[in-house]
Amino acid sequence: MTAMTISNHTLAKLQSALPFWMSLGLIPLAFIGAGYGGWTVFLLPLVTWYLFSLLDFAVGLNTENADPQAPEDDLFWYKAITIAWAPLQFLTVFGLIYLTAGADHLVTWEKVMLFFGIGVITGTVGINYSHELMHQKNKTERRMADILLAMVLYSHFRSEHLLVHHRYVATPRDPVSARMNESFYHFYPRVLHQSFWSAWGAEKAMLERRDLPATDFKNPFWMYGGLQLGFLALALILGGWAGVGLFLIQAGVAIWQLELVNYIEHYGLTRKHLGDGKYEHVQPHHSWNAAHKASNWLLINLQRHSDHHYKPDRRFPVLQTYSASEAPQLPFGYPIMTMAAMVPPLWRRVMNPRVRKWRDMYYPEITEWTGYTKMTNPLPR
Repeated sequence: MTAMTISNHTLAKLQSALPFWMSLGLIPLAFIGAGYGGWTVFLLPLVTWYLFSLLDFAVGLNTENADPQAPEDDLFWYKAITIAWAPLQFLTVFGLIYLTAGADHLVTWEKVMLFFGIGVITGTVGINYSHELMHQKNKTERRMADILLAMVLYSHFRSEHLLVHHRYVATPRDPVSARMNESFYHFYPRVLHQSFWSAWGAEKAMLERRDLPATDFKNPFWMYGGLQLGFLALALILGGWAGVGLFLIQAGVAIWQLELVNYIEHYGLTRKHLGDGKYEHVQPHHSWNAAHKASNWLLINLQRHSDHHYKPDRRFPVLQTYSASEAPQLPFGYPIMTMAAMVPPLWRRVMNPRVRKWRDMYYPEITEWTGYTKMTNPLPR
């Protein structure tokens, strides 16, 4: 692994955490779009996708690691951004529904495009921050994760991610591990359906182990439904049916953004089947990584994905980066890679040779890959 170069003293400084606070700069762009309309309603996707892609080229890679055992006190300024985002997103989404649903200075396409852009940030930033928060032991942080997910009508992601994805990643039982040669347009409808039911099944199984029915109020799906219905009702109160429509647009875009990221994070990577439904333990080489500095600022080190799966309880500032000999590397950061995923021939041209190289590097003993490519190997026990 790359040698540690960031001291705990440096890590704890506000200026070390400030680049990760750049996401807050996206919120004023939403209000500029709401106030001025016209070309300004395109600012959010332009900045989120393209500006950060250009910044990646300008500032390069970050191959430094912090101490993974850094004390919680040293991580204050990093935790603060994820906690602050939830109320700010709430005010942004519902404040703009109130301001724009019936606004005369914006025509319909401007309102739709504005909330498309809001969906870009509630998906790129909001769901990503909820992902960080749901992994924490602190109950307040976990509840903030639930609030962020309910604001995009995707609350079951918490159950699916914690109970299914982390346990079964890179095996046939994980819906969000994209198969080699599977296009995003096949992956997306499949994962929307399978993820919901795998989340429900995981929660149902947990309750059964306690001799409780799936309908018991300890099932978090009751909370998920209540929060989501509450936010839909609030959109209706603030903006009428137009407000509900705008809310649904941002939620749909956010879910699409999340699943684009899910698609690229494990594309074509599989854990070795050891026989009788047993699979090897998750290792750093079962996730794609990107060390691009600017997009990791935006995504709070989500692109250090190998270490997240290897050590899921690590907070984002102490996630470790890996060299190309330790884990597979993406050629670009997530913003560019998600755009490439929308063009399947381009995606396969870029990624399939990398998957084949990964197979040769880590599993030279496997000569028949059909069961892995099609995810038809036995389900893990």
